[in-house]
Amino acid sequence: MAILIPILGIGFLGCLFGIGLAIASERFKVEIDPRLEKIHGLLPGSNCGACGQAGCFGFAEHILSGKTLIDNCRVASDQTKEEIARVLGRELKKKVKTIATLHCNGGTKVRNRFLYAGIEDCTAANLLLGGQKECVWGCLSFGSCQKVCPFGAIEMAEDGLPVVDKDKCKACNKCVEICPKKIFTLIPATQDIYPVRKDTTSSAFSNGVYVACSSHDSGKDTRRVCSVGCIACKKCEQVCPVDAIHVIDNLAVIDYNKCTSCGECAKVCPTKTIRVRL
Repeated sequence: MAILIPILGIGFLGCLFGIGLAIASERFKVEIDPRLEKIHGLLPGSNCGACGQAGCFGFAEHILSGKTLIDNCRVASDQTKEEIARVLGRELKKKVKTIATLHCNGGTKVRNRFLYAGIEDCTAANLLLGGQKECVWGCLSFGSCQKVCPFGAIEMAEDGLPVVDKDKCKACNKCVEICPKKIFTLIPATQDIYPVRKDTTSSAFSNGVYVACSSHDSGKDTRRVCSVGCIACKKCEQVCPVDAIHVIDNLAVIDYNKCTSCGECAKVCPTKTIRVRL
């Protein structure tokens, strides 16, 4: 009898707490939109963070609430995005496809002004007098962009420059953010253009005209440290049929809202700084 009373008491309390939890769970439950699970199920599940959200589930929540666009997912296929749009009953707003682009062609062509023996990281090297390269605007060649790319779209070439694989690049912007020199940008991928180079490096890129330099030094100073830098000669300005390129602060700048990728600027560039990605 002495044992039975505690057992009954514990059983009664268990039933009481169970009923209380059942009532609480029913009363305070959060209604989940069934579309959320469908959207999450359609997403690739890579949780790369390229969309700016905390994984695919966070992205699904933002899509459902209208805080972000479906097309902001860098990994999902067009077919998947269209299926998500159908679940939401919305029209899919597509962005112009862009490719990560390096605005530098120096690499091993540019000498070092001192011996750097520190951490092999671009950000760390840049803290020391802007890096070891004679051109203070150019790539430091330590591959921080390669390390941060979640899609394996960047490889370091023998010339000390990162090469972007156009098929793997999802324009996630991580290389743009990590580069201390800010020489990576996302530019539109275009078609039907004049081929300038047929070497392995350029063929790794998508089609499109770009300026492979970021130096704002005078033409004389740029040429002193780099044979393939922009010398601000303005020949590209003079030949462009749509007024899409201008030399601003000693550097050729392309307006991609006007550019038709005709390649005329690349043909006349004396240093081959303006290039066409094949």
